[in-house]
Amino acid sequence: MTVLPWRYLAICIVVPVALVMLTAGLASGAGGGVERTLIVFFISLTAVAGMGLYSGNSGILSFGHLSFMGIAAYASGILTIPVQMKKLTLPNLPEILISTQLDFLPAAVVATLLAMIAALFVGLVISRLDGSAATISTLALLIIVHGIIIGARDITRGSQSFFGVPRETDIWVAAIVCALALVIVRVFRDSVPGLKLRASREDAIAAGANGIGIRSERLLAWVVSAGVVAMAGVVLGHFLGAFSPKKFYFVDTFALLAMLIVGGMTTMTGAVIGAVAITTITEVLRRLEGGVEVFGIQLPEVFGTTQIGIGLIILLVMFKRSDGLSGLDEWDERILKGGTGWGKAVPTGADGTPGDFSVQRTDKPLEARGLTKRFDGLTAVNDVSLSLSQGEIVGLIGPNGSGKTTLLNMLSGVLPATSGQIYKDDRDISRLASHQIARKGVARTFQNIRLFSALTVHQNVLVAALSDWPRHSVSEAYRRAGAAMGWMGVADKASAKAGTLSYGDQRRVEIARALALRPAFLFLDEPAAGMNREETDALMETLRDLRQAAGLGILIVDHDLPLIIRLCDRVIVLNEGNLIAQGNPDEVQKNQAVIEAYLGRKHTAVVET
Repeated sequence: MTVLPWRYLAICIVVPVALVMLTAGLASGAGGGVERTLIVFFISLTAVAGMGLYSGNSGILSFGHLSFMGIAAYASGILTIPVQMKKLTLPNLPEILISTQLDFLPAAVVATLLAMIAALFVGLVISRLDGSAATISTLALLIIVHGIIIGARDITRGSQSFFGVPRETDIWVAAIVCALALVIVRVFRDSVPGLKLRASREDAIAAGANGIGIRSERLLAWVVSAGVVAMAGVVLGHFLGAFSPKKFYFVDTFALLAMLIVGGMTTMTGAVIGAVAITTITEVLRRLEGGVEVFGIQLPEVFGTTQIGIGLIILLVMFKRSDGLSGLDEWDERILKGGTGWGKAVPTGADGTPGDFSVQRTDKPLEARGLTKRFDGLTAVNDVSLSLSQGEIVGLIGPNGSGKTTLLNMLSGVLPATSGQIYKDDRDISRLASHQIARKGVARTFQNIRLFSALTVHQNVLVAALSDWPRHSVSEAYRRAGAAMGWMGVADKASAKAGTLSYGDQRRVEIARALALRPAFLFLDEPAAGMNREETDALMETLRDLRQAAGLGILIVDHDLPLIIRLCDRVIVLNEGNLIAQGNPDEVQKNQAVIEAYLGRKHTAVVET
């Protein structure tokens, strides 16, 4: 399930776990105050790591995860409070809950599962939202759950203190739970779902076009992260012994989000750094808040110093390092240089051999029948029909604004057609989402390059090769990714971040990523844009070789008419959304409607530019 070898990933896990346990061992004999501070730190780190599992990988900031802490804390408390105490303090509790008393561990498991079930139902809605809408919905969740806890007086004692919870959390319990949380978070980040979710964080449209079902990946991360945060809630409840709903509301949400933002939400390393930084700053500021003597001068008490100080720290970090103190990379990616998913971390066989490449086979053409797309009265594409068979290269040309990219967007599922149908293997796919069409063997690149900039070249290509996981194994995806990069000549740049490459290399990586889907049909939207003549000629030769070696069907949009004429078997011409001509290059060059569309009615020949 992981995209890194287990031996390498084990090193990435063992180091932070060992540090947690070593810290717990050193603090266990250091006195009550130190132990209490470390317990709070471990609980905070558990919660922050869980929040980062969702927010860091999806790019959607969540204000609602403390709801799951609250649910788990109350549930675990109810299940572990002695029966006689429940009869006295919670007399209206349902009889089955009054008579039930579990030990700490089974109660923790039940409470965590309960929080995850609640997260599943909420996530079915939140996973369908994007950006600010999703963030605001998590804030609404926090408010709603807080209101429910206060309103359910018979179960939670409402806004009063919920007491009598056995105090089972010592420094070793907190450390073990924290270590487990760090393992879950790191394994998820470098799992197949984690890599897919990180790709969708970078560019949701490109992720869909490369076979990633964004909603399902977000839902999985949401539920798993809720479970991790719920573990923190259980441990916190059994540490405090008594708590109220405000413990799981805005003040603590602000503190945990500060840790997440300051450290960097995209990595486990960021969660650790953020928790250390904010915990240390909070301890210092709390002492200053109560008034201290400095060089013989007594400073007055200043209410709110802690919150003000943390707010200023957030502003400073965001101004200097918008990705947090840890940035986008894990500690091992900086030190061991193996976390790129290439080099030492690549299984044998991903050697980028160009001959080791295949595509999905079909004896049926891809057909579009009567495709039309309207935008508020503007008809961008009007009743266009075309076909593309495997083994042929078809050019799609037309003046600027003629509807070429809109047509590609409909064919690939990025835009729904207003009317018309698209058939593959005689099945109507026109109502499928883009990730479903990609998995059926229709891949594409974009007019404006849409790479996952924070991921490496190899990760960009691998995430497309993993589109059909688990039907095909991770090792098979590595092989396909290596072959695709070999075909496009970017295997030597596999460990580089995609956003650092030259324009021409980024174009080649985007094509390699599309090839990793093993498509039957490939759409290329201006693939030679920004390339010089030598690079363009090399690209043409590669496309011819791909057609010859794999039988790929290619639909290419480009303004380079010499390229289209020399490369394509057939040419289709659009003008103002209408199909005005199609045929072999010689026929299209002589077509009067095409000449007029490009050069106006006064000209009678196509002038190549």
